[in-house]
Amino acid sequence: MDSIQSIMTRRSVRQYTGEGIDEKDLKIILEAAMSGPSTANTRPWSFIVVRDKETLGKMAEANGKAANPLRTADIGILVCGDLSRAFPSAKDYWIIDCSIAAQNMTIAAHSLGLGSVWLGTYPQMDKVENQKKLFNLPEDIIPHSILSFGHPDPHEPSLNRAKFNEDQVHYEKW
Repeated sequence: MDSIQSIMTRRSVRQYTGEGIDEKDLKIILEAAMSGPSTANTRPWSFIVVRDKETLGKMAEANGKAANPLRTADIGILVCGDLSRAFPSAKDYWIIDCSIAAQNMTIAAHSLGLGSVWLGTYPQMDKVENQKKLFNLPEDIIPHSILSFGHPDPHEPSLNRAKFNEDQVHYEKW
């Protein structure tokens, strides 16, 4: 699948078959995350890859009901910002850099025939603290988001709708 088709057809997948994801596909997903741009090439991200079903359940519980896709996922990835590597004069760019990495992972997964969904964590500080505690994270590592990955359940409804809205585009001025 080419990159434009992958971007245009990607969708959030919340139910999975339970079939495992190959290590080579996982590596491609992580390489895609780290191939995105970052502020001054600081690359202020770190990733915790989780396959253990008990830990995936604890991640879901710590993030709330919307994180239930982790319960049927083969893999969950906690995307973290590493403040020790953040751009010194504007540290909050780590948030954008981690968002780009997460988006690249969802697109890569889709292009491999896998499903994924982005599960927000930051800036909801209760979720951030829950994930920090669950993984015993150092002070300068901040949970940004969680992505669940798996083979899409073929019975999950597909929402193939046009997303482009001309009303949200302005040329030369507002």
